[in-house]
Amino acid sequence: MSTDSRKIRVAVRVRPFNERELEGNPRNIVKVLDKSTLMFDPDEDEDEFFFHGVKLTHRDITKRVKKKLTMEYDDVFDNTATNNDIFEVCMKPLVQSVMNGYNCSVFVYGATGAGKTHTMLGNEACPGITFLTVKELFRQIESLSEVRKFDIGISYLEVYNELVMNLLTKTGPLKLREDSHGVVVSGLVLKQIHNATELLELLALGNRNRTQHPTDANAESSRSHAIFQVHIRMVEKKTGQKRAVKLSMIDLAGSERAASTKGIGIRFKEGANINKSLLALGNCINKLADGLKHIPYRDSNLTRILKDSLGGNCQTVMIANISPSSLTYDDTYNTLKYASRAKKIRTTVRQNIVPSNVPKEFLVKKVNEQAEELERLKAKVADLEEQLRKKEQEAAAAPGPSLALNATLLNTWVSRIDSCYASMRQALQHLIALKSKEKLLNMRVKLKEQAETIARIVTLDGSHLNEVRDFA
Repeated sequence: MSTDSRKIRVAVRVRPFNERELEGNPRNIVKVLDKSTLMFDPDEDEDEFFFHGVKLTHRDITKRVKKKLTMEYDDVFDNTATNNDIFEVCMKPLVQSVMNGYNCSVFVYGATGAGKTHTMLGNEACPGITFLTVKELFRQIESLSEVRKFDIGISYLEVYNELVMNLLTKTGPLKLREDSHGVVVSGLVLKQIHNATELLELLALGNRNRTQHPTDANAESSRSHAIFQVHIRMVEKKTGQKRAVKLSMIDLAGSERAASTKGIGIRFKEGANINKSLLALGNCINKLADGLKHIPYRDSNLTRILKDSLGGNCQTVMIANISPSSLTYDDTYNTLKYASRAKKIRTTVRQNIVPSNVPKEFLVKKVNEQAEELERLKAKVADLEEQLRKKEQEAAAAPGPSLALNATLLNTWVSRIDSCYASMRQALQHLIALKSKEKLLNMRVKLKEQAETIARIVTLDGSHLNEVRDFA
């Protein structure tokens, strides 16, 4: 089975200023230069200061020196980009890869309040990439229904305080274990679905069961990491070939500072566990980017679940969400650093073809039949090539009559074309002459009418004519 090594695709999305940030009149610390480049902490547009007509060029030592870091990613979206724009660029190719038999995943990363959940889930007016991806997935399934049979099951998990919970059944905690297929959630039963409506209803159910609480940093802060997975089993109707693929969409909780969220009690514990799992994720990203062999996936349940997405058999997209406000300077800088490190991670992807249970003798028989058919076709091709070679030799041996015949036909057609051209030219000249005569006749008629009109006006019973004669 062929494999392909490719890098994680990293996109950065800059959200607009929110109301709380606008009240504080913050500075914009992110400048989008083009579709793949941004500048972090650019220079401010300051007014020039003159004293006695002389421009002062001193630097204010109370201000921090701007970093002016230029960073490149696979995709950069400014604050005018919509969820649909991100879907078209990042997610639509991923759905096509799923249909081709590859595991795929997308996860959003960033500080709390950076807009991760809006990117993933959106709202009624602006659906998130999860809804748009599911819609496109079923559209492609419908278009391939005549050649493939599909079985679809979904799961929706959350990692809350390092405990794995099932959002569809509100059960847990669930244990994680590893086998030959990777990390498996013990006791997890997939919900089988048959259309997009069922899938979206289960997605909405899981979102309602997800743990969310307001903090000072975000009124609807996600207090857990959510992992939404679509498991698809495809069977080719003609060949019987089976493929089992998985599409994972992960909405990470945001890293946060207790000073900014004002979290106490349960909120403080939640924030500590969120930061612990995100720290483990950051360590894994750093070690994968450095190409180290030992990766500490077991430091957190989150990294164990994301093991395939980060360094396994998976085609992965990372969407880093950041705020342009100077109030979140450090959080934005850390997110961009992790996104830059993630660009260096390479994953090995391969088509997930399920081994067949067909007896070995049957497969050997089929291979022998195909080999015989191949030999027969090779002999047929060799025979046709020999016949073609003989005909070319015969044509080369007697070129006279053939060339003479071709020359005669060519001269005949040349004379016919010349005759047609001469006839068309003569007809065109005749047409031009007729049109010229018609114009002259029309001009003569008009001049005659005008002359008669002038004569009637001038004579007026001859009085004006007599005056003209006396004057002469």
